[in-house]
Amino acid sequence: MKEDKTKCLIIGSGPAGYTAAIYGARANLEPILYEGMQPGGQLTITTTVENFPGYPDGKKGSEIMNDIRQQALNFGADIRQGEITSVDFSKRPFVCKSDDDTTIIADTVIIATGATARWLGLPSEATYNGFGVSTCATCDGFFYKGKTVAVVGGGDTAAEEATYLSKLCKKVYLVHRRDELRASKVMQERVFKTPNIEIVWDHVPVEILGESKGFAKNVTGILLENTKTKERKTISLDGVFIAIGHHPNTELFEGQIELDDEKYIVTQAGTSKTSIEGIFAAGDVQDRNYKQAITAAALGCKAALDAERFLG
Repeated sequence: MKEDKTKCLIIGSGPAGYTAAIYGARANLEPILYEGMQPGGQLTITTTVENFPGYPDGKKGSEIMNDIRQQALNFGADIRQGEITSVDFSKRPFVCKSDDDTTIIADTVIIATGATARWLGLPSEATYNGFGVSTCATCDGFFYKGKTVAVVGGGDTAAEEATYLSKLCKKVYLVHRRDELRASKVMQERVFKTPNIEIVWDHVPVEILGESKGFAKNVTGILLENTKTKERKTISLDGVFIAIGHHPNTELFEGQIELDDEKYIVTQAGTSKTSIEGIFAAGDVQDRNYKQAITAAALGCKAALDAERFLG
């Protein structure tokens, strides 16, 4: 069994983890970063990203993450494939173990494991993911300017996505499996007052319809089933946004650190500090509100600076 020591262990990659590695390496923290099961995070499964600063013509999410990763490597960050499988935060230095039987003894830890979008579980959803199916209106809504889309969900996330898309799209269908929304009253009122949002009550998606020609794919419609009558109908549209929430990737840290009621890591206001001194959290694993690549990168910067100041 191998044992390594570091001033800063970063668990997870993506904008938060890689940015923390850049700042940590520049501060001579000699960070070790384990990328996890999805190196680069959620952005790697998107297509063109047009709202990340520094890329005026847009760029693939995977390419942006490769650029940030390379920047961290250039400053000397030790970036490793694989994942951390166990952690002991009961005392400092912290003891963490990886899936390649390496024990990491760390003076500080930055958690940047991100969050995972909840999906419906339809095979067609996976087929058209990135080709008309998305989980982020802020990221991909621009591509549907003047078009017709559907948002699936009934909570605040779905209401926010539908309202945002209504400013870009000709028509927005909000598909909900019940006869009332779960969203807050304020968000419901916004939806009800928006003329180009039509709520499709008591329906669930059965299949996302589309066309495939070689590598080219595009969504053409959605097949819905009434939850009460079981009758089915098809709506023609250009895109589908799944907005049934996210779940933070915090299973590894349950019982080790304070989590909120939705399992997000709790941090002190305005900082990345968690309930345990020397443990910091950055990105979607602690951000319930924004969930953008640029805000995750900013939080990664804050976490590395907090770790540097903690170590003195």
